[in-house]
Amino acid sequence: MKENKKVISRRKFNKLSATAIGSIPLTGFNSTLFKSTQKPKEDIEISLFSKHLQFLDYNEMSAAAAEMGFDGLDLTVRPKGHVLPERVVEDLPKVVSAMTKYGINPQMMTTNVWDISDIEQKTVLETSSKLGFTHYRTGWLKYPEDRAIEESQAIYGLQAKDLEGLNKKLGLIGCYQNHAGNHVGAPIWDMPTILEETNVENMGLQYDIRHAVVEGGSSWELGLRRIKPFIKSIVIKDFKWGQVDGKWKPVNTPLGKGMVDFNRYFLLLKKYQINVPVSLHLEYDLGGAEHGASKITIDKKDVFKQMSKDLMFLKETWKKA
Repeated sequence: MKENKKVISRRKFNKLSATAIGSIPLTGFNSTLFKSTQKPKEDIEISLFSKHLQFLDYNEMSAAAAEMGFDGLDLTVRPKGHVLPERVVEDLPKVVSAMTKYGINPQMMTTNVWDISDIEQKTVLETSSKLGFTHYRTGWLKYPEDRAIEESQAIYGLQAKDLEGLNKKLGLIGCYQNHAGNHVGAPIWDMPTILEETNVENMGLQYDIRHAVVEGGSSWELGLRRIKPFIKSIVIKDFKWGQVDGKWKPVNTPLGKGMVDFNRYFLLLKKYQINVPVSLHLEYDLGGAEHGASKITIDKKDVFKQMSKDLMFLKETWKKA
């Protein structure tokens, strides 16, 4: 896909050693930029969702992600995120400076952007474009009860087209995430109706396999076939069904401990030649880090250890698929 060449050209940095995760010092890292190398073709580049490092400042977050072996950060630029939208002009350059110091180039963001008439949202995109970001997740949408679903889809399609126009001007790719529940995109089959209003170049889907399996069960493969032309980035996480307060609900798990068939999923990604930015999420119990807490209740070394395990599982499973 066209955007991948652009991403690869931006990301020729070595990452720090992933050894000794349990003793990450988060201080004293060498600030010299790393020499560029070409990653092996069988490797997959993975960004860590910065929501899970909300308890660290910009430098500590970047240092930890690099030493664990992540290629990037999927940076939260939204209310309660690492960068607040109203402070994007002042703070986003500070984060990028910290990231590049540890060999992490800006690429992915998670935002609440959807309405280009909103000055604050437009400023988020303009600022991130100047700093080298290429992909961002948009805000979520819902189907109002007082309006027909078809009418809402028509409205959202026009809005997506307008957003793509701005994205093209700024050199960005917007990605709407499929999310289980009563969200637009939860059943996945409704997204083509909306995204087909665009040119599908600077606007598409952030495909979340966890939410796709929650909603699609054993038919998620059909959903993937239908939505694959629109996928611009992907989210990796896992879950299983369990009883919570007497009710059956999805329960988040470490990778490989839940219901997502990653071997099959990665095989299909390779078959369909879907090579897009990847964001790793960890939404199971991590002492509050899973929810983006600014203060966590467990040792940060335990958080890093689990992040490293999921990262290793992801890389090894990808290679075997």
